[in-house]
Amino acid sequence: MARPCLVWLRRDLRLADNPALHAAASRGPVIPVYLHAPTEQDDWPEGGASRWWLHHSLERLGASLVQRQSQLIIRRCGDSLEALRELARETGAGTVYWNRLYEPAAIARDRRIKTALREDGLEAASFNARLLREPWEVRKQEGGSYRAFTPFWRNLRKLGPDSAPLDVPRLPTHDHWPTGEAIADLDLLPAIPWYRGFEPCWTPGEDGAQQRLDAFLRERLSGYGGQRDLPACDSTSGLSPHLHFGEIGPRQVWASVQASRLAGSGDAEKFLAEVGWREFAHHLLYHNPGMPTQPLDRRFEDFPWARDADDALEAWQHGRTGIPIVDAGMRQLWETGWMHNRVRMIVGSLLTKNLRIPWQRGEAWFWDTLVDADLANNSMGWQWIQGCGADAAPYFRIFNPVRQGERFDPDGDYVRRWVPELGKLPAEHIHQPWKAPGSALEQAGLRLGSDYPPPIVDLKESRQQALDAYQQIKNG
Repeated sequence: MARPCLVWLRRDLRLADNPALHAAASRGPVIPVYLHAPTEQDDWPEGGASRWWLHHSLERLGASLVQRQSQLIIRRCGDSLEALRELARETGAGTVYWNRLYEPAAIARDRRIKTALREDGLEAASFNARLLREPWEVRKQEGGSYRAFTPFWRNLRKLGPDSAPLDVPRLPTHDHWPTGEAIADLDLLPAIPWYRGFEPCWTPGEDGAQQRLDAFLRERLSGYGGQRDLPACDSTSGLSPHLHFGEIGPRQVWASVQASRLAGSGDAEKFLAEVGWREFAHHLLYHNPGMPTQPLDRRFEDFPWARDADDALEAWQHGRTGIPIVDAGMRQLWETGWMHNRVRMIVGSLLTKNLRIPWQRGEAWFWDTLVDADLANNSMGWQWIQGCGADAAPYFRIFNPVRQGERFDPDGDYVRRWVPELGKLPAEHIHQPWKAPGSALEQAGLRLGSDYPPPIVDLKESRQQALDAYQQIKNG
């Protein structure tokens, strides 16, 4: 009788297009395992919003496995290697398979574990489930990694996925299951249920991911290129948290777009390019492992940040800056665990440039509050906003949040949804209420300084101060 195979699941919480699971199922009995080892994630264990998502994703995956006469064995541990060794001893497993992760701490851990398991006489192998192509497979013609998105995407678009998506495998049954812990024992849900607003917005799990992709292709892919920057429109895919937790893979997304009625259209290509940005983020992190904390443009290590900025940071975090589209975005984040990408750039620019607060503090806040918090995407995005990363926006490109609001939320619908105290202001005043005439404020029933704060920073003056600060490091 074939010895069982342990499939070590991490951020690949799905049954379809799961190469490790598929390979294991071809060998014999499969024992799916999830090890909760937050101390192994270096300085980046899951934040509060991510833990909420993980709790529900594990529940859905466990239920799917039970439907297929299988189980998800969950164990909390301090050392994944020792936990895998113990499971192998208990079950007689001769093989351990998993799908690769690309964060620096995960790479180091997985290499150590693969070597140790092989020395123990076990077969240990890893597979690609998270990316269209491995970070080392997309290379410049002359060799080396990319630092700009456009040539990276041109190459990746030509290469395409490394394989077609895999079907859900038939899982051979196993007679002697090891013991595991209940999901509730992992204490993933925060003690204070601030995540209640997430529940109407999201359906974690593989089925929820597929439903969201299908709805996007059916209802929102047409017109995507023109509407994706409008935060009041429900025009984006909303797949980012599902992709982060591996409830759906990029090969599945790619294949579904190519099979849709809009394949090859401008909207479809624009959406695929956004999938490409996710690939680029992982490419950058793999080749620049210090990216989550260190600016890729090393001149910014000496940037003169503002002093005594804690009050400004707190106002930014809680959507009380007095700048409507910024406050709308930060409140959307707190309520739903997500923020529209255009607005992420606007709020990030205000934090790092007008307020001159280090990008790492914004990165940390997003890490704790985003359901799609992903180390590669998060650190690339914040370095792009700051102007210190690869393919970064020039530092002197400072978003004016008023102009951005007027351009991308012209009727003020996004602001009205998330900043209801401004709801009765007419569109011409909603993005800068401090300039609205008294009659307009009175008619809207709005008292500035009482119902809604004045701006915590002068946009024009702070822009110049940011440019002056940049000049201090420009030639460094």
